[in-house]
Amino acid sequence: MPLQSPRRASVFGDVISQMETMVVSGEWPVGTRIPPEPELVAALGVGRNTVREAVRALAHTGMLEVRQGDGTWVRADSGLGAALDRYVRRADARHVLAVRRGLEREAARLAARYRTADDLAGLTDSLARQRALAAADDRDGFVRGDLDFHHRVAAAAHNPVLSDLLDHLGEALATTIAVTVDEQRAVGTPAFHVHSDLVDAIRAGDVDAAGRDSDALLDELLALLGDPT
Repeated sequence: MPLQSPRRASVFGDVISQMETMVVSGEWPVGTRIPPEPELVAALGVGRNTVREAVRALAHTGMLEVRQGDGTWVRADSGLGAALDRYVRRADARHVLAVRRGLEREAARLAARYRTADDLAGLTDSLARQRALAAADDRDGFVRGDLDFHHRVAAAAHNPVLSDLLDHLGEALATTIAVTVDEQRAVGTPAFHVHSDLVDAIRAGDVDAAGRDSDALLDELLALLGDPT
C-alpha cells in the first residue's frame, strides 16, 4: 500500500513516550493492569483512537498485553526485556544458560573489583534469605530468591548494560530455574557453599576466584539440563 502522510505524529509519539515512561519507571509495574481507556483519555487529553493506537504499538513491542474483556496489562518493563523474553521462550534453555554463564562470569569479576559495602550487605542478606527459603521448602520463594541473588551480583558490577541483560535473561529463564531447583531437591539440598564462595570472593576482591565461582554456580544448572549440543 502507498505511504501516507503522518497523522498527528508528534501527539501520538508523545503519548507512547509517556506511557512507556510509566512502565519503565515502575509507576505501572510488570504484572499489573494499566488504567482503563477513559481514564487515559482524560489524563492525556487526547482522543480514544490515539490512546488505542499507542496501546497497540506498545503491545506490539511486547511491553503491554491486551486481554479481551480484562483490560491491558504490563508484560515487560522495556522493549529489550520483551524481545529477549520472546526469543528465550523459543530457544533451547541450555543454550541460553550457556550464554548467561559467560555474562555472569564477567559480572562476578567486575563485582569483585567495584563492589561497595552496601553491595556486600545486600549479597549477604540475599544468601541468608535463600537458606531460610530452602529450609521452609518454599519452592517459588526460592526461585525468586535465586533471581534476586544473581541480580545483586550483577548490580555490584556497576555496569547498567550488563545488569539489564542479566536481569532480563533471568526473568525469562525463571521457569527453567524452577525446573532445575526441582531436580536439585530430588538429589539433595541446594549446594549453598558455591553461593557462599562467590560472595567471599567478591568480598575479598579476588577477580579470578569470583569468575571461577560464578562458573561453578551456573555449571550446576547446566549439568542438570545436560549437554546443549
